[in-house]
Amino acid sequence: MHDVFELPAFELDGGAVLDPARLAYKTYGELNGTRTNAVLFPTWFAGDHTSNEWLIGPGKALDPREHFVIVPNLFGNGVSSSPSNTPSPHDAADFPAITIRDNVRAQHRLVTEHFGIERLALVLGCSMGALQTYQWAVSHPGMVERALPFCGAPRTSPHNAVFIESLRATLTLDAAYEGGRYKAQPLAGIRAFARVYAGWGFSQAFYWEETYRQLGFDSLEEFLTGFWEANFIGQDANDLLAMLRTWQDADVSATPGLGGDIERALGSIRAEVLALPAEKDLYFPPEDEVRAARHIPHGRVRPIPGIWGHLTGGGGNPADAAFIGDAVRDLLATPSPAALEPARP
Repeated sequence: MHDVFELPAFELDGGAVLDPARLAYKTYGELNGTRTNAVLFPTWFAGDHTSNEWLIGPGKALDPREHFVIVPNLFGNGVSSSPSNTPSPHDAADFPAITIRDNVRAQHRLVTEHFGIERLALVLGCSMGALQTYQWAVSHPGMVERALPFCGAPRTSPHNAVFIESLRATLTLDAAYEGGRYKAQPLAGIRAFARVYAGWGFSQAFYWEETYRQLGFDSLEEFLTGFWEANFIGQDANDLLAMLRTWQDADVSATPGLGGDIERALGSIRAEVLALPAEKDLYFPPEDEVRAARHIPHGRVRPIPGIWGHLTGGGGNPADAAFIGDAVRDLLATPSPAALEPARP
């Protein structure tokens, strides 16, 4: 179960208007009387609020007995406004482009207008959730006390964009796709999409060591079908493409007023930032975070060791989950520079 926050006549960065935009979200725990225990945990590509629950619960890093955790669903994921659930004229292939900034603006309205929250103790997220985390820290520097992006970056690199292009081409070249006006899901394209993704989601060492056997698969082919194809086969093709576009265009330096200057954008962050890149992530490599942290006044980087690659951030490997959980606890225990300074108007 989840709730929906409706935003009437919500104007997107590209000029299109969703009337209404529907932001699906789920909360865990209770907001305290001073409204100071709120944590925002946006979702990642093709995930929903349940995808983040591995880090939420009694005794876990995000304990609902202490924190009020808000998990907003990414636009395009099939739960919030998406090609698959939006009526004409913005349905299917006519769904407008949505940016990371659009997601953050909608989330900001949820947090401030619906919940009356003025400060967020922590914003965190994996992959596209990390892109949103960085955007929150740039767009609302006086509101975000701490930020923990993991397996992500402040913008999508050219190499990452090439990966995204391969996914888009693989899916849309299925004849059944029919320009996005398909009568049935283009399943051959989606299966091919999943197999392209399989070569990037985990590291080379993960496959060398046949680590997929730890997940219950006896062969590589079983893993490709039972893990990767199964992960995407229930997704809507236009939803996948909408999220890809959001991902590909992500760049905090494109925030209005920053003139495309990435160093200026990162330098404007006032939060205590702890970035957790995965050691062997193939499309958000640690180097991206190390370069970014040099320009963040209170920025630190703590690489997650191991061979799970980008999927390090998915909570499926107990060692990685424990590493991330410990980092969340450490950061929440760290005094926040933003909390010690007056918020910007």
